[in-house]
Amino acid sequence: MPPAPRARTPNALPTSGAAGIGRRRLMGAALGAGLLPAARLSVAGQAGAGAPRLALVILRGGLDGLAAVPVPGDPAFANARGALAAPPATAATGAPLRLDDTFALHPALGRLHALYQQGDAAVLHAVGLPYQERSHFDAQQLLESGGRRPFELDSGWLGRVLAELPGAPAGSSAARGLALQAAVPLVLRGNAVVDTWLPPQRNEPAPDALADLGQRVAQLYAGDAALAAAFERARRLHAPGPEMAAQGMASGAGPAGNAARLAALGTQAAAFLTRPDGPQTVVLEMGGWDTHANQANALAGNLAALDALLDALHQGLAAATSTAGSGPAPWARTLVLVVTEFGRTVAPNGTQGTDHGSGAAAFALGGAVRGGRVLADWPGLAPRERTEGRDLRSTTDLRALFKTALHQHLGLPLATVHGRALPGSEHLGLLPLLRS
Repeated sequence: MPPAPRARTPNALPTSGAAGIGRRRLMGAALGAGLLPAARLSVAGQAGAGAPRLALVILRGGLDGLAAVPVPGDPAFANARGALAAPPATAATGAPLRLDDTFALHPALGRLHALYQQGDAAVLHAVGLPYQERSHFDAQQLLESGGRRPFELDSGWLGRVLAELPGAPAGSSAARGLALQAAVPLVLRGNAVVDTWLPPQRNEPAPDALADLGQRVAQLYAGDAALAAAFERARRLHAPGPEMAAQGMASGAGPAGNAARLAALGTQAAAFLTRPDGPQTVVLEMGGWDTHANQANALAGNLAALDALLDALHQGLAAATSTAGSGPAPWARTLVLVVTEFGRTVAPNGTQGTDHGSGAAAFALGGAVRGGRVLADWPGLAPRERTEGRDLRSTTDLRALFKTALHQHLGLPLATVHGRALPGSEHLGLLPLLRS
């Protein structure tokens, strides 16, 4: 029997369709605990090397949350998903990985499942944004800007407040954010100093030539404090270190090569986060989630690559030790969020893919996470319970996840979160996600 209906949560999104459809229990969320006050977080408000760290992984294209996190415990799941209800044997080995009596993980996410079992990862389901028009461009703009309507804001929910994180020196030129890509993504654009980083390319000049060029540019910029500071940060970011020497960024083609490349990127991101003078936040992104055709096979490779990325982040942060007097070790003070702009249709289309939908899944991992739980105000998959009869209904606003990260993990006052980072989010409650 399905769980009994429950009242709408403070994080519920506006719904369409028949009125009066009940919500089901918040799976694993209560556990006898209330919301965690920020004052109880041992890392909140600390600065420098011991400050909390945040890694944001954006999956562009719309991850099918019902494939990444299948729901075999929902009576309507198997019939609604048809051939996509279970991954084929050629796509991944083994059966879906059990999370609880209702939810499971795709078998390609084995290392994420191990973190879930040890209590360092949580799964969020039926999450979404206050937008249901299914445009990649609009939804991604909303995901990164933190607004209520696409293009309402032209900067990012993280970038607008990076400079205001507790302990940030006034007028400091140190970068608080880093994007591991060529351009600064919208989510990091705002009032803070932000850098970008890409791995060295095979056709780069020889080290001696680069060093000579660096000295010449440094002399050229010596008279401009802002340019000199930016160039010095760039030189530090690209200085050879053991993390770059060990990983070999160049990878072959195909799923295995993609997984190796992303694992190397995850290792490098962890190395940056563990540097005493490194960024407090990093942003990574991964494309290829727009699975309109042949979804089962395409998604298995992508999920395996995502699993490799998250495992590399974990391994790099867990292996690093805390510097003297700098507070908890890196993994213990890190929160990793994995989000996508929207989910996909419940039923497969005629080419065994899925089309743009609404409700999606997200992941949170790190030593800061009170994991081993699925947080889901589960709406059900029967046609009458779906958005417009086709999509998983979003019952938790993703901005509640961002709000929890900003306030309870990074230590920003709620007034700053409401006024600058996520305007219009005052009605959203904090999620019971983090350790005390």
